[in-house]
Amino acid sequence: MHLQSFGAACTVTGSMHLLTLQTPGGERRVLIDCGLFQGDDDLEARNNEPFSFDPQTLDAVILTHAHLDHVGRLPLLVRRGYRGAVYCTPPTAALAETVLLDSARLQVEGYRQELRRARRQGREHEVLEPLYEEADVHRTLALLRPHLEFGETLRVADVRVTPGRAGHILGSAYLLLETSDARLIMSGDLGNRESGLQLDFTPPPAADAVVLETTYANRTHRPWPETLSEFAGALRDSIRSGGKILIPSFAIERAQVILYTLKGLMDSGEVPHIPVFLDSPMATRATNEYFEYGDELIVPVREALQNGEDPFQPSTLHVVPTSAESQRLNRYDGPAIIMAGNGMMTGGRIQHHLKHHLWKPSTSLIIVSYQSPSSLGGRIVAGAETVRLMGEEVAVRAQIHTIGGFSAHADQDDLLAFLDTTGRPHVWLVHGETAVMDAFVPVLHGRGLKGDIVPDRSAVDLLGPGFPAGRPPGLEIEASSDPARAEGGE
Repeated sequence: MHLQSFGAACTVTGSMHLLTLQTPGGERRVLIDCGLFQGDDDLEARNNEPFSFDPQTLDAVILTHAHLDHVGRLPLLVRRGYRGAVYCTPPTAALAETVLLDSARLQVEGYRQELRRARRQGREHEVLEPLYEEADVHRTLALLRPHLEFGETLRVADVRVTPGRAGHILGSAYLLLETSDARLIMSGDLGNRESGLQLDFTPPPAADAVVLETTYANRTHRPWPETLSEFAGALRDSIRSGGKILIPSFAIERAQVILYTLKGLMDSGEVPHIPVFLDSPMATRATNEYFEYGDELIVPVREALQNGEDPFQPSTLHVVPTSAESQRLNRYDGPAIIMAGNGMMTGGRIQHHLKHHLWKPSTSLIIVSYQSPSSLGGRIVAGAETVRLMGEEVAVRAQIHTIGGFSAHADQDDLLAFLDTTGRPHVWLVHGETAVMDAFVPVLHGRGLKGDIVPDRSAVDLLGPGFPAGRPPGLEIEASSDPARAEGGE
């Protein structure tokens, strides 16, 4: 079993892992996820690079879940020649349609806007075309095979594949891949066992090797009751200031958790009833899938759905479908909660609201998602006095609240619990900052497990000896981000 990671190796974004497996039918090449890089300019530039393999040589693609950093380059893979099947769970297929169509739309709109500006400056030749368009997405959706069901084994390219519930977002799965010689677990993204919405991951079986995400492998999340109390306190303080309360939210999982939490806090009287505006068409569409696949959700949510209730609708909720209506919110007087994408504030409607309100001391910005250090949100969390928004420098005078504990990602305790049932596998670390993974290696050693950091783009033998001290040759360990940084990693 050999692995080459072309994304989420020594970083937390762009997940794409190429497995080369020996089977009775010969060598098979299976791609696990095909995600978009999100973050600073250097990371996002990797989206435009050619694939380091010929897409036509792949025997299959398997998706762990539908977040953009795990599916966002699928249409590009198809545009560049892949015509095989893409296997996933039914909820992942449904959410992937929403995610990819939205991604294509944003890319085309961004390209057209940048091209107009560039033409005025005589540099239109410098503008990169979108990675893909809506037609590419539709060709991709035709290849989806939503045949993966939790706990059921499917043969894919001569490999036995059994998905388990990962508890990260709707439809998220970890994968057990079995050949005649070995058993491998690809964790995908694992869920926080104190999630406000998803059921816990199911214990995995024994394996020879585990490729494990490590977003929060160096820390433990705040307990859910403390998170809830902190969030309620931030809301009450913000309402007293009389200004707008901005909550940047990822459209899948985070938006639904926040809506469910707001409804509970308002219904119980812990937080006053003020208008809540969901300014994210993508989140609105994604929420509909939670009614279809409610069996993956915690008991109170599942029971509400079974009783015909809407657990994601605070009594004061207003859905904002159009950009024009979004802009009219700037004329709304009085306190109000505005939830808008995207979660790291690198694009989407949240930037429009930040431009109009971030400079006001009466505004509150409540951050409930992971912020990459290089992102707009990361700079705000780090204490920037001004930030550039839509071509303007804007002062940061709003009250900034970072709420840990809403994370949909496993922490160190969760990751170790996941490994508890896998025997004594060789653990290969992906989807994490280098400093976080480096700190986790000795923790694994303390459990009697061999742990190694997967190098970026270089092949490793998953059943081989690994590296001295768990580090690939030449790997530089970067400083970890502030542990107080809001969580998420979507």
